[in-house]
Amino acid sequence: MKPTFTTELVTDEQVFGALAPAWGRLYQRCATATPFQSHAWLHSWWLSYGRRGRLRVLLVRDGADLVAAAPLMAVRRPVPALVPLGGAISDYGDVLVDDERGERAVTALTEGLAAAARTALIDFREVRPGGAVEQVYERWQGPRRRVSDSVCLELPAVPMEELVARLPSAKAQRVRAKLRKLTALGVQRQVVCPDEVDPALRRMLELHRLQWQGRKVTGEHLRERFCEHLVRSVGPMVRSGDAVVTEFRLDDDVVAVDLTLLSRRLAGGYLYGAHPRLRERKADVAVMLLDACAEHSRDGGRAALSLLRGNEPYKHHWRPEPVVNQRLLLARRRTAPLLSAVVCDVAARRRGKELLLRLEQRRERDGGGRS
Repeated sequence: MKPTFTTELVTDEQVFGALAPAWGRLYQRCATATPFQSHAWLHSWWLSYGRRGRLRVLLVRDGADLVAAAPLMAVRRPVPALVPLGGAISDYGDVLVDDERGERAVTALTEGLAAAARTALIDFREVRPGGAVEQVYERWQGPRRRVSDSVCLELPAVPMEELVARLPSAKAQRVRAKLRKLTALGVQRQVVCPDEVDPALRRMLELHRLQWQGRKVTGEHLRERFCEHLVRSVGPMVRSGDAVVTEFRLDDDVVAVDLTLLSRRLAGGYLYGAHPRLRERKADVAVMLLDACAEHSRDGGRAALSLLRGNEPYKHHWRPEPVVNQRLLLARRRTAPLLSAVVCDVAARRRGKELLLRLEQRRERDGGGRS
């Protein structure tokens, strides 16, 4: 007798919290999962950012085993939609599917999502290419659209010396000189043990605030709810091998702290804080952090060292490969107008950004001509 797949829509945060053991087992059986789909990250995010009555976590079980899960919440603006938990502070959104259950689990999840959507659009943001939710997209029976989302830059998960060897000769020499400078200064790094993660994260955020003082910074990183989320989620993630926190010391003082997130396929430098004293001593913080992240990424057979979202010029110094996240929009026939509205909004915003970029480039050219 074939097992029966059942679905359940969880709307109670206490029930969601109690799913941690089963969720963790499913997470381990989903090769495409990133740390942003771990229970510790998602449940903590909900406690900090969730709104009462909006939780929508779809579960698929094979008997007693959890074999698929879609962690979602309901939003009403700009259109009624179900969106992934994790919000703007998460670099990847996705579902979890047991690799061993395959097509039947995906089919049950797809049917469950269609039923849960009702009059709402399903809007999966920041899906890394190859993510599990792409299987849902392929099986979706209603209107659907795929549009580009954020760019993530990725390097191969190799030792630092191999990353340096990929650079042009002159650049490679400069990086090696910067590594020698760090050694000469006496900068030492140490992985933080699980029991010391909480105070280390608070130090990281204090240093992060200090390093960006007087400059434009992501405001959310300075808020107490973000601090509470990190402190609550990262300790369990360190214990389960989904994160590593590294402290950097100079003259016995902690001058930098880095948080790197780990999954089976990639490692990603998520956030760091560094004291201005490092730059005053001519230490290259970017080189220091990448050296540490490369050490973490090569363990466990990972394929990629992700610089995560953002197309900042300094990242391109390392010759990374741009990997474009996808936005997968799923609708039922009655919600097709919502899908069209979102696609039109995406196109309008893209045209607006392109126009602003052209204006900035024109100003730069005009200014250059007058000088």
